[in-house]
Amino acid sequence: MQREDINPFELGLERNPANHVALSPLSFLRRAAQVYPEYPSVIDGARRFTWRQTYARCRRLASALRQLGVGQGDTVAIMAPNVTAMMEAHFGVPMTGAVLNTLNVRLDAETLAFMLRHGEARVLITDREFSPVISRALALLDHKPVVIDIDDPECQGGELLGQMDYEALLATGDAQCAWELPADEWQAITLSYTSGTTGNPKGVVYHHRGAYLNALGNVLAWNMAAHPVYLWTLPMFHCNGWCFPWTIAAVAGTHVCLRRVEAKAIFAAIRDHGVSHFSGAPIVLNAMINAPDDIKVQVTDRIVECTTGGAAPPPTVIEGLESLGMNVTQVYGLTEVYGPTVSCAWNREWDALPAVGRAQIKAQQGVCYHIQEDLMVANPDTLTPCPMDGQTIGEVFMRGNAVMKGYLKNAEATAEAFAGGWFHTGDLGVLHPNGYLQIKDRSKDIVISGGENISTIEVEDVLYRHPAVLEAAVVARPDEKWGETPCAFVMLRAGTDASEAQLIAFCRQHLAHFKAPKAVVFGALPKTSTGKVQKFLLRERAKDLKK
Repeated sequence: MQREDINPFELGLERNPANHVALSPLSFLRRAAQVYPEYPSVIDGARRFTWRQTYARCRRLASALRQLGVGQGDTVAIMAPNVTAMMEAHFGVPMTGAVLNTLNVRLDAETLAFMLRHGEARVLITDREFSPVISRALALLDHKPVVIDIDDPECQGGELLGQMDYEALLATGDAQCAWELPADEWQAITLSYTSGTTGNPKGVVYHHRGAYLNALGNVLAWNMAAHPVYLWTLPMFHCNGWCFPWTIAAVAGTHVCLRRVEAKAIFAAIRDHGVSHFSGAPIVLNAMINAPDDIKVQVTDRIVECTTGGAAPPPTVIEGLESLGMNVTQVYGLTEVYGPTVSCAWNREWDALPAVGRAQIKAQQGVCYHIQEDLMVANPDTLTPCPMDGQTIGEVFMRGNAVMKGYLKNAEATAEAFAGGWFHTGDLGVLHPNGYLQIKDRSKDIVISGGENISTIEVEDVLYRHPAVLEAAVVARPDEKWGETPCAFVMLRAGTDASEAQLIAFCRQHLAHFKAPKAVVFGALPKTSTGKVQKFLLRERAKDLKK
């Protein structure tokens, strides 16, 4: 009997509402409230919430936003530290079908104004602490969003800018508000801006499917048991807190909010709230290691798990945290891949290595999350994979479900990023024989300072505005506290004069302070025969500068 060209496993076996539902992290919140309604969900200063209460508050937020006209395809921006409202926005906003845009609290007014304009924010929820910069940003907009204030009693200073505060907004909403999962899991859930290396920031769009999967990827990569206590040392605005607002709901854990990320507050939270997990940039880990002994907490009843990204922590930091009962795992990712999608998965046989040997392995970025399909190091022009020898450097490429939809309103940059069917990270690395990735350099010359990306070209553009500057180039300079800081190499115009302090102050007038150079070196810039500045030589000079 000859078989027809019809696949019998597709015939009469179509998708329907009974067997196919869009993946969305919103499901995690509903389940946590249903299964563990009285378990603690949030500890925020003196305030405490359960998962039942958090679910009700998120539904109130969704209901209230709908009354303001927010719906599918709209953008709701939020400017806030790691507080309750920030976590709730990760659920309440997408419950309306809208897209959440978390704003970097360290940015300047001009950049924030661009983001609000480009993202077409319909509503802006903003913490009173940031009212000075937000008021300046709003003044630059022709079409202003509805402004809602977070009037946190722990906030000192600032003023109220909006028509009502966040708690008053929630009071207008319905705690039983009906909401639905997206009809299509490809629907956008969040918008995050990354500075890149040229021009204005690019808007990275996440979808519900990726957010759902990467939230579970965090659970698997970290071997998280149910009901962890997660301390918010990582900014929630950064890659949506690496998807951990959704991760903690998936495992019905407890969010411990920190308005100020300081060593004393971190150790106090670990002691007082039984913290089991936290994530942080190397600067956070350095602050903990270098804190006075009288505020350090040595954990003896459990292992506190820590993930860190950006520059690999030095062995002394890893050893120091281990002595306090903490285990450090290196992770790697970018805004375009939902935060970390690579982690240094640990092998038991490495436990027998000396501390220095363990630290060397932990400095590797590692292997893909379960939910990220593939990673390779390859020639950026031909996409030919490099040998897995730990020596041959190539560009890092990724593909899978935890890759962004693309860049908002930027088809050209999106096509470039996805050329050849891979996401081009722009980072340079090697693959070791065991398949573990180790980052070696940043092909786009990004400076990673305190976990934040700084575009060298953005800093150079400001330097060129100074009347005394003829040529300028900025590179990363290693820094024990921040990981890296910008270092500027400048050639002055003949007959002009400017000091290091003057140029740094000038940059601070036009940039967020953390982006300004921490050092300026004067003299001619090394160039190729075609006139291109040889930044690799400048990076070597920056390394040799006296502290």
